[in-house]
Amino acid sequence: MSVNVEGYYQITKELNVTGATLIAVSKTKPNEDIEVLYDLGHRNFGENYVQELVAKAEALPKDIRWHFIGHLQSNKIKYIASFVHLIHGVDSIKLLEAINKEGKKINKKINCLLQVHIAQEETKFGFDQQEALEAAQKIFKGVDFSHVTVCGLMGMASFSDDEAQVRKEFQTLKGLFDKIKDVEGAPSTFDTLSMGMSGDYRIAIEEGSNMVRVGSLLFGARNYPTV
Repeated sequence: MSVNVEGYYQITKELNVTGATLIAVSKTKPNEDIEVLYDLGHRNFGENYVQELVAKAEALPKDIRWHFIGHLQSNKIKYIASFVHLIHGVDSIKLLEAINKEGKKINKKINCLLQVHIAQEETKFGFDQQEALEAAQKIFKGVDFSHVTVCGLMGMASFSDDEAQVRKEFQTLKGLFDKIKDVEGAPSTFDTLSMGMSGDYRIAIEEGSNMVRVGSLLFGARNYPTV
């Protein structure tokens, strides 16, 4: 067992001051590690891989709120649609339409965040700022999106030691979040700004994040299988 319980208490203490939600990123970690935090009262866990998420959801307590934080492929939505609490990485209208289609099939409104590309790295997915704004305007008009609820935005800053750069990227996303909240027809449920991970969550909180995704500080290095 490699769960940093002391670290968990420290992080939750910091976040409680701001009211931000901690997503414990448990990808590649065994169920036993998740159960440690569950027994401490934690309920929000994040997974990157559909197959792993499905297996964990079947084996672990049903009141866990599962967050899908990886890059979701349209053909895999059906496996998680019935139980996922929030899909963080909706990076295109096409994917949102596919999620809505799956929601219709099971008569469920599926909670989503629009992923915005704010980092310098080209490898990260997401809408650009204008695309995200236009997507939100379309969604809020209610056209064709009866079975999704877009709850806010998600973004990842550059993987960099340059704190000023990271802070600037978070400020950019917060500015867009505020702009979209002011869009005509924006619902009160558009209230989540998911930004910040193990290496930069404190900066993210300072810049307005109300949801952070923390893995290695809680569970240690990830357990990727050896080839």
